Amino acid sequence: MMPITSRQAERRSGGSVEYHVAVTGDDRARGTADQPFRTISRAASLAQAGDTVIVHAGVYREWVNPAHGGTEEHRIVYRSAGDGEVVITGAERITDWKDEGDHVWSTEVPNSIFSVRNPFEVELSGDWLFDGAFPVHLGDVYLDGKSLYECESLEKVRKPEIWPDAKYPEDSLLTWYAEVGATTTKIWANFGGKDPRKENVEISVRPYCFWPDQPGINYITVSGFTLRQAAPQWAPPTAYQEGLIGPHWSKGWIIENNIICESKSVGISLGTPIGTGHAKVNGRHMKGGTQREQEVILRALHHGGWHKDRVGSHIVRGNIIHDCEQAGIAGHMGAAFSHIYQNRIYNIHHKRLRHGAEVAGIKLHAALDTQISENTIYSCYRGLWLDWQAQGTRVSRNIFFDNLSEDLFVEVCHGPYMVDHNLFLSRMNFRNMSQGGAFAHNLFAGRFVVRSELTRTTPYHFPHETAMAGYSNITGGDDRYYNNIFLGDDDPNKEPVPITFFEHLPLKPRDEVGEDGKTVMDGVPDNSICYLHPVGLGGYDQHPNVNDKKWWEYTKEELAELNEDTKRMIFTGNAPLPVAMGGNLYLNDAVPSRHEPDAKIYRQKGITVETNAAQGKVRIRIDEPELLRGASAMLVTTDLLGKTYHAEMKFEHPDGTPYRLDYDFFGNRRPDADVTAGPFEITGKGVIEFEF
Repeated sequence: MMPITSRQAERRSGGSVEYHVAVTGDDRARGTADQPFRTISRAASLAQAGDTVIVHAGVYREWVNPAHGGTEEHRIVYRSAGDGEVVITGAERITDWKDEGDHVWSTEVPNSIFSVRNPFEVELSGDWLFDGAFPVHLGDVYLDGKSLYECESLEKVRKPEIWPDAKYPEDSLLTWYAEVGATTTKIWANFGGKDPRKENVEISVRPYCFWPDQPGINYITVSGFTLRQAAPQWAPPTAYQEGLIGPHWSKGWIIENNIICESKSVGISLGTPIGTGHAKVNGRHMKGGTQREQEVILRALHHGGWHKDRVGSHIVRGNIIHDCEQAGIAGHMGAAFSHIYQNRIYNIHHKRLRHGAEVAGIKLHAALDTQISENTIYSCYRGLWLDWQAQGTRVSRNIFFDNLSEDLFVEVCHGPYMVDHNLFLSRMNFRNMSQGGAFAHNLFAGRFVVRSELTRTTPYHFPHETAMAGYSNITGGDDRYYNNIFLGDDDPNKEPVPITFFEHLPLKPRDEVGEDGKTVMDGVPDNSICYLHPVGLGGYDQHPNVNDKKWWEYTKEELAELNEDTKRMIFTGNAPLPVAMGGNLYLNDAVPSRHEPDAKIYRQKGITVETNAAQGKVRIRIDEPELLRGASAMLVTTDLLGKTYHAEMKFEHPDGTPYRLDYDFFGNRRPDADVTAGPFEITGKGVIEFEF
């Protein structure tokens, strides 16, 4: 019989165990403070429910793959010791570089260095990843922690050219190219005149930093680390959504107070089941994307254990997430019932070597009852993208600015979802291809897209659970706007501007006829065109008003009197749903909706917004507080908002308690009447300034 160690005795007596890890340690040691392990992976292979893994300062080049999970009462905690920065990296340092002239250096590494797969051989690929100018691979070369740009040939390394789509063009002159052989991989790189033998140069070797390869590893806390330089694959909702860190398909993780950066695709992935796989990559085109997405959801409900007792309910808080090329945070179904708050997310999708439909600071599918609050999201391609089944979701007290496309995109959701007390400060604020949203006390300083989506049938759920209640397409409407401020953008053009479905750039005002005989604009089919409306709610003018008689209340005689187009929409179930508005404030020539005939409209600006993307700061100056104070007579509550049309669900907290928006952005109490429009309850006089 093996002797019982003191550590085993601790566990047998019912106690928890502390494992210590240090770069000076040894994996054959006991894992105590005076005899630490060398790797986090050694501790992760032993840690059980209730244990704590304490990691001391240093750089750990490993993939932490926890073997066990904890319980709700007894978590497994991985935390930094507080004696200096703890780095977990998916990269290895390379010092053996050969000077080939013209600022070009080369190295050759054995393929045995790579974990799981060679990222310089595997192409970035998957569903909803758009074609690019050349194949892009999962690997990267890093100079002082920052990734260089892959290019398509050795010639482009010798003679680099600025990549035109890059957010930071000068950075794109630092390039690399690789060729993979049977036993080695050769890499050429241009470091812009720096000597890689004297600098910190690393290459990707591992797909993840902290990631269980098995699902069901529950109740883990990861706190206080720097996690960087991993090579996960592109993460669409229909496949395995990899991330630099994440719970895979588990419940109850806490990811807090970390710095997460330089992921080839996703920083934090909150997970999805395996799903249908990358259909495009596998050559399967028998079914469309919407059909495959529906199948993924149904399979997860039937076989994958998608239920709040088994999956989701994660906390992601206090992290700094930057320089991830697909998304800062992503998740499909696995993010349900979670709380994502107080994170700073920036520089997401800034290289833009390949673009796709899953790109955002935060990109979530099926964010049931997920709360997204107090985050700062800036300098991303788009800010927050809620796709499919945003039901019970709340987006509150976030700051968005300097995002290239829209701050918020809500796509094919039936609601109810709540958006309140946010600062939307980019040139394009909101792309609405959903229904059932409530918008209260926001500051909107950019333009809107309002669009139906009649071709896609998407599910809705019973309140506060994953069980499906039905399917429907998106006719648009069923939205509420109360007590918001719309700040005009000084653009004299108040006409809607055509743009593409996914992109932010205006189309050329040129009509053509496509091969199918239908009109296209600038080569873009009509069903892929959106219209960017001026700041304000004018994009809803074609919707019915909530106070009007509903089409389902019409008599046969009244229906007969309608024009043929309207009757066709009603009888096919494609009629837009009513909207409700009140208490909104329109400044600087923002455009109100016809649904708000008594709206307060002022030519004055009233508010000045200054953003500094380089410093990640925002300054708001309220120049004329008297315009804002007491602008609305109503306090926004669950009773005011009512129920959504399809889900027949109230706007309420995840625990079923009602909303009562009687506190402002800072937590200051609002009065029961004569409240201030926008995020801030204003009581003082004179100029008021806020800095974030």
